[in-house]
Amino acid sequence: MILLGSTGSIGVNALNIARRFNITVEALVAGRNIKLLNEQIKEFNPIFVVIANSCDISKVNHSNVQAGEEAILRVIEEGESDIVLNALVGFIGLKPSLKTIECGKQLSLANKESLVVAGEFVNQDNLMPIDSEHFGLWYLKQDKQIDSLLITASGGSFRDYPLESLKNVSIKEALNHPNWSMGNKITIDSATMTNKIYELLEARWLFNTTKVDAIIESKSLIHALVNFKDGSTTAHFANANMQLPIAYALKKEVNDQILPHVNLLEVASLDFKEIKKDRYPIWEIKNHILENAHLGVVLNAANEVAVAKFLDSEIGFLDIAQISMNALDKFSNAHAKNIDDVFLIDKEVRNYCGS
Repeated sequence: MILLGSTGSIGVNALNIARRFNITVEALVAGRNIKLLNEQIKEFNPIFVVIANSCDISKVNHSNVQAGEEAILRVIEEGESDIVLNALVGFIGLKPSLKTIECGKQLSLANKESLVVAGEFVNQDNLMPIDSEHFGLWYLKQDKQIDSLLITASGGSFRDYPLESLKNVSIKEALNHPNWSMGNKITIDSATMTNKIYELLEARWLFNTTKVDAIIESKSLIHALVNFKDGSTTAHFANANMQLPIAYALKKEVNDQILPHVNLLEVASLDFKEIKKDRYPIWEIKNHILENAHLGVVLNAANEVAVAKFLDSEIGFLDIAQISMNALDKFSNAHAKNIDDVFLIDKEVRNYCGS
């Protein structure tokens, strides 16, 4: 496989699966964590290595190191691997997803922004999602008539905080996720619930329905539920570990035990909560954006700018959602007619939001 985002949490788990099933790693693509990248190079001996910045090339222990976006696209095109696992974070992951599809390779997709911003232009014929929620929905689907889909949210860092405290929370508090160990961007998106809006958009494109919603399940043991038209509901239980969806995304069929089973006696009880707009203001736009999924590019661009500003201490936590909603108002008529328009709209929104 070609692994994009090898030093992030998805990338590390993907290499755990590669190690277990002797999957050859042809290329590693990473950002600034050169120390971990060098450890991965030593173990997996890739043919190609790509990093974010050319100034770091001399620090990488490999004879074939390139840097930058165009280098990623070249490796996808020139590599012999049939599988590209895209675990890049943000809009930067879109071009590699499109290049993978163009080259006829399997796209194992953890870069949710690819579908959020350009779902109508992404061919899904050879795509396998890696999000635990969408994996759960895929796992549950049967040859029965489906009424609606439901995914779960952890609630993020501030699910139990007093509402009046949210305007003054610190970056450190926002990055303290109760259930998962993830990168800074997705941890903030989880805290604002923007990440769950993204996942609803992904489900809209993957399963061709707007009848999808989310609730909070604080232990992250149920990842998805399917409501059938006969009145029955099935749920996907699994311990919180991304290696299960990654294994399916890389192998398609898995008969080995990847995770220990959920012990319901140890769990004892599960707690479900409504996602409320007073705690998660971005939830105000949930129905609107599901009905107007082409606005995903606007939401993503504004949110990326806002999260970067929060992490740079330029704005408060609650300002993140406000910036996104302001952008959606401003660009309410934006509708890409082709993939080039997606990139133009993204640029316009970022300029408006002051990137």
